[in-house]
Amino acid sequence: MDAFSLLKVEIVGGIASVTLDRPDLHNAFNPLMVGELTACFTALADDPGVRVAVLTGAGRSFCAGADLQWMRESLGWSYDENLADADRLAAMYEAVNDLPKPLIGRINGAAIGGGAGLVACCDLVIATDQATFGFTEVKLGLVPAVIARFVVPRIGPGHARALFLTGARFGAGRAAAVGLVHQIVAAAELDSTVAAAAAEMISSGPRALARAKALVAAMQFLPEAERRAYTVAAIADARTGDEGQAGIAAFLEKRRPPWSL
Repeated sequence: MDAFSLLKVEIVGGIASVTLDRPDLHNAFNPLMVGELTACFTALADDPGVRVAVLTGAGRSFCAGADLQWMRESLGWSYDENLADADRLAAMYEAVNDLPKPLIGRINGAAIGGGAGLVACCDLVIATDQATFGFTEVKLGLVPAVIARFVVPRIGPGHARALFLTGARFGAGRAAAVGLVHQIVAAAELDSTVAAAAAEMISSGPRALARAKALVAAMQFLPEAERRAYTVAAIADARTGDEGQAGIAAFLEKRRPPWSL
């Protein structure tokens, strides 16, 4: 994988750790980071050596959303320029959200605006008890538009209305209550908890993990009339595929499956 300026990427034992690396600016986005995240997650999707990914931030924050310089520059842009810029941002979120492998959010601090949008793109979110969140765009006269595609299905329209319209910051407890966060731990336990979750995921079939992730998306967005056919075909494909055949045989013969590290 190519080197990045604003990301740190480390791949060890099938686990890719992606760290937003602008700690002095609370890991805020700028166009370069947006492009690097898009390229990074596109590459991770295609890398057969990567089984699980972890997304986190350097320093005290996870991600503070858009940086001030980027917002300042946007004041002089035309509508079409803003449209193109937002489209690039949407492509970044799609690359993160659609990664065909488990993505664990290691939330080490504040996740605000677009940073909270990144949290919504993670499959499993583990946050410290001191982490804070907020969809604060309305405080700037803006709206959480691009991230709404990922946040609203995650927390539901009722919570989205309350949090989008107040723009209030909230703690890890409320984030868990609305479904944005799955597990809250003390800061000292964050790394071990994330490592345990990654190990649990990596013990499963890679193809099965991708299919399970796609299954959840299909149940959200497919018309009701198409869901039965999708699910019936999904289990038939899994049972007759090489991975499913090998996994069932290993279970019956009381041995480790071939993908087990």
